[in-house]
Amino acid sequence: MNTIGAILQRNLLNFIRDRGRLFGGIIMSLFFLFIFSFVMKSPTSGPAQPMNYLISGVIIMTVFQSSLNNSTDILSDIASGFMKEVLVAPITRAQISIGHILSSTVIAVLQGLLIVIVAMFMGLQLDLVHFSAMIVVMIVAGGTFGSIGLFLATISRNSSSFQIVSTMIIMPFTFLSGAYIPTTLMPKFLMPLVYVNPLTYITSIFRYITLRMESLPLPELAKQGVAFDIHGFMLTPFMGFCVIIIIGIVFFMLCVQKFNTADFSSVKVAKVHRR
Repeated sequence: MNTIGAILQRNLLNFIRDRGRLFGGIIMSLFFLFIFSFVMKSPTSGPAQPMNYLISGVIIMTVFQSSLNNSTDILSDIASGFMKEVLVAPITRAQISIGHILSSTVIAVLQGLLIVIVAMFMGLQLDLVHFSAMIVVMIVAGGTFGSIGLFLATISRNSSSFQIVSTMIIMPFTFLSGAYIPTTLMPKFLMPLVYVNPLTYITSIFRYITLRMESLPLPELAKQGVAFDIHGFMLTPFMGFCVIIIIGIVFFMLCVQKFNTADFSSVKVAKVHRR
C-alpha cells in the first residue's frame, strides 16, 4: 500500500509542477464550453436544457481525456530509465501498475471537479446527493479509461506511438458518445458505432445524474439520448453504467497482466537522463 501511495504522490507532484499540462486540459475544456454554448443557445432544437446538457458533456470529456493521457507518465519513466530503477526495487509490478491507474484516476477527477466549479458559475445546479453521484461516476470513468490508457502505453512503449493511438481513440470516441452532439441527431448508420463506444454509456449516466432525469419515463430518456432503444431492447443509464464497470475490470486485469510480462530491458534510455 505504501508503494502505491508513493507512486500516487509522485505522479501528483509531477502533475502539479507541470503547469502546461495542468492548465492545458482546463483551458481546452473551457474553450469547448464557450464555443459550443453559442451553438446550443437555442432551446427550440435538441435537448430541453442545452447549456446544462453541454456542461455535463464537457465535464465527463475532461475526465475521459485526462485519465487516458495521464498514462504518458509511465512512458516518461520508461524513456528516462527511471522505470528500470523502480523494477529492481523489492516491489511487485502489479503495485506499480495499480499506482499509475490510481494516480490517473485521482488527477482526472480533480480536473473534472475544477470544471464542475466553473460550470456552477454558468448555471449548473447540484445538491449533495447528485454531487456525490457525479464523483462516483467520475471515479469509475477515471479508473476505466486510466486502465485502457495504461494498457495502450504498455503496448506502445514510446510517446509517439501512444499519441497516435490515443488520438485515434479520443476523436471518434468523443464525437460518437453524445457528449457534444446529441446521439438523437446522429444518422442511423452511425448508431452501431455509438452503441459499441464505452464513452456513450458513461456520458449517459453522467448526464442522467447532472440533469436530474430520475423522474422521466424511459421513452423520454430515450428521446433525450440518455437511454438507448437497441432493436427493441431498452438499455437504461444504469445498465450502461454496469457495462462500463465490466469494461473497466477487464482492462484493469489486461493492463496489469501486460505490465507484469512487459520487457523494459530493450527500451533505449534518453541521453539527457543518463547524466
